[in-house]
Amino acid sequence: MTKLHQLADLGQAIWLDYIRRSFITSGELQALIDEGVRGVTSNPTIFEKAIAGSTDYDQDLRRMVTGGAPAANDSASVEDIYEGLVLDDIGRAADLLRPVYDRTDGVDGFVSLEVSPTLAHDTAGTIAEARRLFAALDRPNVMIKVPATPAGIPAIKTLIGEGINVNVTLVFSLAHYEAVTEAYIGGLEQLAAGGGDLSRVSSVASFFISRVDTAVDRALEERVEGKRAQALQGKIAIANAKMAYARFREILSGRRWQHLAQLGARVQRPLWASTGTKNPLYPDTLYVDSLIGPDTVNTVPPAALNAFLDHGTVAAALGLGRDEAAAQMHDLPLDLDAITQKLQDDGVTAFAKSFDSLMAAIAEKRDRLLAGWQRQSANLGSYQPSVDAALSQMAGDRIVARIWAHDHTVWKPQATEITNRLGWLHAPETMADQVDRLKALTETVHGEGYTHALVLGMGGSSLAPDVFRQTFGSGPGSLESGPSLALAVLDSTDPGAVLAYADRLDPPRTLFIVATKSGGTIETISFFKFFYNWVADAVGSERAGEHFVAITDPGSSLVDLADRYRFRSIFLNDPNIGGRYSALSHFGLVPAALAGVDVQRLLDRAGHLAASCASCVARADNLGAWLGTVMGQLAIAPAGRDKITFITSPGIASFGDWVEQLIAESTGKEGKGILPVVGERLGPPQVYGDDRLFVYLRLKGDGEAPDGAVKALEDAGQPVVRLHLHDRYDLGGQFFLWEMATAVAGHHLSINPFDQPNVEAAKRQAQAMVVAFGETGALPADEPALLTATALREFLSQARPRDYVALQAYVQPTDETTAALQALRGRLRDQYRLATTVGYGPRFLHSTGQLHKGDAGNGLFIQFTADDAREVPIPDEAGSPDSSVAFGVLKMAQALGDKQALLDAGRRVIRFHLGNDVTGELNRLTEALA
Repeated sequence: MTKLHQLADLGQAIWLDYIRRSFITSGELQALIDEGVRGVTSNPTIFEKAIAGSTDYDQDLRRMVTGGAPAANDSASVEDIYEGLVLDDIGRAADLLRPVYDRTDGVDGFVSLEVSPTLAHDTAGTIAEARRLFAALDRPNVMIKVPATPAGIPAIKTLIGEGINVNVTLVFSLAHYEAVTEAYIGGLEQLAAGGGDLSRVSSVASFFISRVDTAVDRALEERVEGKRAQALQGKIAIANAKMAYARFREILSGRRWQHLAQLGARVQRPLWASTGTKNPLYPDTLYVDSLIGPDTVNTVPPAALNAFLDHGTVAAALGLGRDEAAAQMHDLPLDLDAITQKLQDDGVTAFAKSFDSLMAAIAEKRDRLLAGWQRQSANLGSYQPSVDAALSQMAGDRIVARIWAHDHTVWKPQATEITNRLGWLHAPETMADQVDRLKALTETVHGEGYTHALVLGMGGSSLAPDVFRQTFGSGPGSLESGPSLALAVLDSTDPGAVLAYADRLDPPRTLFIVATKSGGTIETISFFKFFYNWVADAVGSERAGEHFVAITDPGSSLVDLADRYRFRSIFLNDPNIGGRYSALSHFGLVPAALAGVDVQRLLDRAGHLAASCASCVARADNLGAWLGTVMGQLAIAPAGRDKITFITSPGIASFGDWVEQLIAESTGKEGKGILPVVGERLGPPQVYGDDRLFVYLRLKGDGEAPDGAVKALEDAGQPVVRLHLHDRYDLGGQFFLWEMATAVAGHHLSINPFDQPNVEAAKRQAQAMVVAFGETGALPADEPALLTATALREFLSQARPRDYVALQAYVQPTDETTAALQALRGRLRDQYRLATTVGYGPRFLHSTGQLHKGDAGNGLFIQFTADDAREVPIPDEAGSPDSSVAFGVLKMAQALGDKQALLDAGRRVIRFHLGNDVTGELNRLTEALA
């Protein structure tokens, strides 16, 4: 007796808003039917993701485009392919649900299929296509979806009058609902007049929920002040539904309906659609718990279903609080009719766009299959059997299904907080509702004359924006998606790095994105203090806040700070998304939108990849499970290939910096770890040891891609994974892929990939040193090593097989310094055959710093510090400089604090001071090593 059976006892059916081929063939749909799911709805977006992102339909697509012959043949039209695929799925699902239909005497057990969204304003076309689809499927438990548009209403009446089941979609308001019920009743009356059997026709009216709150909440935020707006946010969608349900009950008591009921007519049940919670401030079961009542249906996406089964409340709530709902509707200081009409109009447009995207996805997939294009391949040699065995074990243990169900026991039996770190699984879907807001922000600031945007953040708050900056470019005309700003990222407390932006940016034309999940990251808040005063000096304190946007978690201290200083906007992120998993959340997408990236396109690609990682996708076809298993199994002894070395096409090279943090901070703990090696110059096979796994991310059409060197590594017996990107927007999919793969690798390593237990050690040491500096005017004494090749060689003589060398540069990041560090790491790699990494401090503390202290102790850490040419005091919020603390002091405290934390963890560390000639000293050290 599940919660779904309990709901059925209360008169509500749960239908699932999800369908795809592997979901049917894997047995997952049948399992949910057994658990109490009583119907299925479909839409073009779901099909598009599955077709474009997975192998579900590849075999049928090949058959359709080749006609079964060996020679390629692209004569099959996209429309024919679509209909062949979708009718097959709908028919299979309907057959699985037929026992439910029979058992409930035709009340439930339905599968819905839409007429083409392009027919939303064509009554005759809608009727003709509905007739054709219903006849082609030839099953009594199929419903045809028709929108509640002015053209759809008469089509609904005609179809019901012909005995065709109809799921009426895009109902947003009481006015829409009343038109739909009138069409249904009128259709039944026509059917009765023709002698038809009223008991064999069914209909539901799909009343959309969460989209109403999204639109109303945004309008309240923009147009209504203070507590009045807050009191109504998150309330109107449910109140709107309750008023519609009350109208439904009134209709049932009417004489007209009673006459039809006596002839055997079935009620047209309200169906609550769009019931996944979009706002992270609201409970994830809000639109299920609040809408339970007799004679209703709730069609839920998989995430909402999982949440309800886990912690939803079964109680009849729909009929309660009608007076309160009426009062809320009355008190709403907005034109709700205008809002809901726009939602319907936008819904028609969005469905048509989704249908166009589906057709394009089929065409593109067809072309790729004909061309033999592959998304991934691997040469794992002798490690392949262990990977296959591990994938089989994962399938038996239902690991991927349990990940999607937010089951923390995949990683740790007791760590229930893991459940609250899995919001990234749904970011490609939930963030789609934020695209319009992101576009509006970009258009507004661009129209006001802003030309530059500077992200102030660290780690997960800065790395994804930097990928977008470097991959897509920025500035007017750099992209085709619309207006944009020149994007930059500050994630260094080096005073020279801070001043570099102050020297070249124009205060009146610069927008600052203050990004910190916790709201109290010391580096980020210090950046804000400096640049707020810098802007206030130029434009005045009354207008300074307009130049700032905040991205943070609900309830963080940054929310209060942003309110106090009247920031332009506050973007509240889903608190269930950790920093390093936040690329596809506000932390990555607000800067991306400002830089002109087509965010919807990026999210679409992420959605495609997520479809390939779904629980119904088996073993090696499940890209995230496969890649994570390769990572995890090769890192585990006896393989010991725990240095995952990234080789990237030049056009997407910056992606490595983001994935470095994700893997290092997620897997480096409990004496285990996978070291990501990023940006290391590609060498011949003989300079590598036997502790590497190579991953080659290749961008299609990149003429500088090192194909030959990668082939040489494979020929030498090194394990190589190849991932092929069709264009740079495929990075949206790569973000999701590596998040899933890292989570799966954490399962194989038996660690929690969502915490960072060793990060605080360096923070505490640095904070103590800053406090000591404030009291004494000096940092603790720490004598650097003599800057000689001899000292470096002596330090490296401690190296053991499978060790790595980490260069930690607490200096100003510049192109010249980066080149000098890269030359040094190349020399070290070639001479010692050790993996090498480079990180600028304190940036790497929010990236690889966890692994440095949490892994098995295989690192040799070489710190570089230098004199600061200029110092920059960190002002207080009011604008008066606090001379006791400056950026250079903070940076040095972080360097010494991290060194002490490494020593406390038993790590091997040496510090060299480069004086005031950073690149010169680094180059001399490299030359002396020869």
